[in-house]
Amino acid sequence: MPTSPAPTTTRGAGSGGRRPILLDVAFLRLWTGATASGLATWALPFVLGLAVLDRTLGATDLGLLLAARTIGFLAAVPVAGVLADRHSRRKVVLWAGLASGAAAPVLAAGLGRSVPLMAAAAAVAGAGQGACRPAYQALTAEVVDAGRRQQANAAMTLAVRVTTLVGPSLAALLAVFLDTAALLVGIGLLWLVAAFVPGRGARPGVTGGAGGAGRAKDAPGTSFLADFGEGVREARRHPWFIAGLGALTAVIATGYSATGVALPLVSRDEYGTEVVLAGAMTAYTAGALAGALLIARWRPRSPGRAALAGLAAYGFAPLSLVLPVHPAVVMAAYAVAGVGIELFNVPWFTAAQREVAPDRLARVSSLDFLLSYGLAPLGLALIAPAIEAFGAAPVLVACAFTCFAAPAAAALVPSSRGFSHRPAAEPAEARATGATR
Repeated sequence: MPTSPAPTTTRGAGSGGRRPILLDVAFLRLWTGATASGLATWALPFVLGLAVLDRTLGATDLGLLLAARTIGFLAAVPVAGVLADRHSRRKVVLWAGLASGAAAPVLAAGLGRSVPLMAAAAAVAGAGQGACRPAYQALTAEVVDAGRRQQANAAMTLAVRVTTLVGPSLAALLAVFLDTAALLVGIGLLWLVAAFVPGRGARPGVTGGAGGAGRAKDAPGTSFLADFGEGVREARRHPWFIAGLGALTAVIATGYSATGVALPLVSRDEYGTEVVLAGAMTAYTAGALAGALLIARWRPRSPGRAALAGLAAYGFAPLSLVLPVHPAVVMAAYAVAGVGIELFNVPWFTAAQREVAPDRLARVSSLDFLLSYGLAPLGLALIAPAIEAFGAAPVLVACAFTCFAAPAAAALVPSSRGFSHRPAAEPAEARATGATR
């Protein structure tokens, strides 16, 4: 199998040595922009939910807006992957942030007046969110040297978890002083931060391709489908990526969906309180925070298999809902699932940045987001009818089994041991940092 070239060291990437990653100005700017985009992405459905509470929106309207956002997201992800590899990743982030930022005041203007206008704006906002994802992934590889990318990816995901944990309280506090329209405009301001704060990537107009060949980003005569197909072929060159993506998609389509549908039902019907729902989701976020902190420093001997084991841990979440156990058991299971998901996420992103040809990284990342996020709505749509037809317990057991079995099957692929096709057991990043186990 041909070997992908190592991503090029970028301006300022190696200057920081082993100092904390957030002291690197280039990464700090990128991190700030990504954090702002993550907070804006999380805030939109929450703020629209507040509009339902004050009866400015109906529940059906909310579902339509969220569906429009999801459609925009999924439509933009593959397009952004191609554009981010063909042109400047920084420009993709800029225009994506501007699109979402412009959509926010349109949402505010349509509130209580025109649901179709709001749906169109929600689709644009979702497209901006989708376009940012692969571009930010590729920019991280440009801004951060290989030896510190695991630490950088942990910092990225840590920011997302912190905003998820404190965001509801902050939004509820702001809602005391501001109406929903003002909060939507505030989301637009967050997108402007995401658009303008990150610095330029360090790569010039020609990027290294597979085998070291350069290709101009503005290469004429290539179609979108041809470019995206090139990204798919690059993904297929990495069996560990295909196996891991299959496992991730299965876990999200079953485990996440079971959580989204069954947890509220079990909390209401079995425990008679919303405390279990709130406690489980808080425990999951707290566990994810702990997992991000752990994986920022930990270098397991078999990083790929350790990551897949972490992904499999999500199976404990639906499994905890099968039998009437103490609420603390449910919360503990969700905390374990949270730890596990970050033990997977961070090495997964880091491996893609290390192994994938640099000029195809955004397209491969877009394939990741397209499949893992794209099939989630299908899982959500099927879980509720399945529970009605077969009962909650059999469906939850099937979801838990899938969460355990899919990563286990992926771990059987030889290159999954280190998320690398390299024969050496020790990954490149551990050698670069001198990390010990």
